[in-house]
Amino acid sequence: MVKLIALYRKPADPAAFDQAYFETHVPLVKQVPHLRRVEISRVTGAPRGEPEFYLIAELYFDNQTEMDAAMASPENVAAGKNLMGFAKGLVSFAFAESVAV
Repeated sequence: MVKLIALYRKPADPAAFDQAYFETHVPLVKQVPHLRRVEISRVTGAPRGEPEFYLIAELYFDNQTEMDAAMASPENVAAGKNLMGFAKGLVSFAFAESVAV
């Protein structure tokens, strides 16, 4: 399994961010083809000091080919445009592959 990870820094207005994110952005993301699962975590603390991140989103796909197709889809382009409308400068992305332990 592979995934796209989105790491969100704390927004200036968390309530407005949450409204845009959960009411508009997440429904758009759920339309992305080949998406198996979406997991969103709210960061609640850090071992020392204030945490760097506010939310972590993980979008799971069966394999790299399906994730590549999903990333190129019109649905993902629409979700990305939406995201940049309220989270530009707050989000970093990474691709990852699950490793069995």
